[in-house]
Amino acid sequence: MGHGETPAFRPGPTAWPRPPACLPAALLDRPPSEARVTVAGLVILRQRPGTAKGVIFLTLEDETGVVNIIVWRKIYERFRRAVIAGRLLRVTGKLQRADGVIHVIAEQIEDISPMLDLLLAEQSREDDPAFAPPPDMG
Repeated sequence: MGHGETPAFRPGPTAWPRPPACLPAALLDRPPSEARVTVAGLVILRQRPGTAKGVIFLTLEDETGVVNIIVWRKIYERFRRAVIAGRLLRVTGKLQRADGVIHVIAEQIEDISPMLDLLLAEQSREDDPAFAPPPDMG
């Protein structure tokens, strides 16, 4: 690490991974409001309320819970393909707390869906009967 750099993760009770490291949903209570964080997860919900004037709400899920993402119109236009088609997203933005609800206000959205295929490929399938080759028809 060079002079003046800070580590991506600082130990201690109030520590949290700093971008580009991803913060698990379960640790969203650690950073202060307005902190810049990166989260990643499967897209389980996309909402575009007619009353919201171009705002899109995304809900991502990781192995520890869910993360609510707010995507303003300008950001949506820039990352439209990822927002519409992404199954697995990495989002960097500002943490916002309001009425006990935590949101991440998206600044950057990356479609990392190809990593899903990597995850499946890395899991051993040979011992799983669900992935066994079909019996020889000859």
